[in-house]
Amino acid sequence: MDMKKRITLELRSRNPAEIAELVVDNSRSADGEVEGLTDEFTELEFLSMVNVGLSSLAKLPSLPKLRKLELSDNNLSGSLETLSEKCPNLTYLNLSGNKIKELSNVEALQNLKSLQSLDLFNCEITSLEDYRESVFELLPQVTYLDGFDQEDNEAPDSEAEDEDEDGEDGAGPTGDYDDEDDEEEDEDGSEGGEEDDEDEEDYGEEEEEEEDQAGVQGQKRKRDVDDEGEEDDDDEDD
Repeated sequence: MDMKKRITLELRSRNPAEIAELVVDNSRSADGEVEGLTDEFTELEFLSMVNVGLSSLAKLPSLPKLRKLELSDNNLSGSLETLSEKCPNLTYLNLSGNKIKELSNVEALQNLKSLQSLDLFNCEITSLEDYRESVFELLPQVTYLDGFDQEDNEAPDSEAEDEDEDGEDGAGPTGDYDDEDDEEEDEDGSEGGEEDDEDEEDYGEEEEEEEDQAGVQGQKRKRDVDDEGEEDDDDEDD
């Protein structure tokens, strides 16, 4: 299926301005150019054109909100200066599996000031001596090259990146969990204290009841003794 027809199908009768993500992988570009994509895709943030036969980006329309661009397994060797003109806000660019051989081919990416991650897997440029050091020097804005930073730390996955961007969800839950444990412990402690207080109150009430009962019994004994004394007096009188 050619790229233009594929894009039409992906639209599903929607307005291009409503599309934020577009994937046309494995469709075909007849002349090696971008086809069917226009500057009406003003809200497009993610575009994937993997293995579509591209050899040039000259016809790429203006995509001001595009952040992630997948161009792996094509025939690109140059014309990358178009990206800084048409997609100035790119943060991720995948050019793996293309015909990029020299550092001069990627020099045009210097103007992509927001570019953080660049993939050049399976490109001839990766066989150059000091390839990684040279690319990081040429593109200081890039943090991750082929999935790793300059200290060989692996790049986080897309989901983790999105979470960090939304609100830095890193250590938050751990802290909250500890706080909850402390609160639970406090609640348990307070409940235990309340139970102890209740036990003491119950014990005090029992003591009072026993004292009251003892008092009643004492009074009863006293009345019994008095009654016996009165009986003895009556007998003597008789």
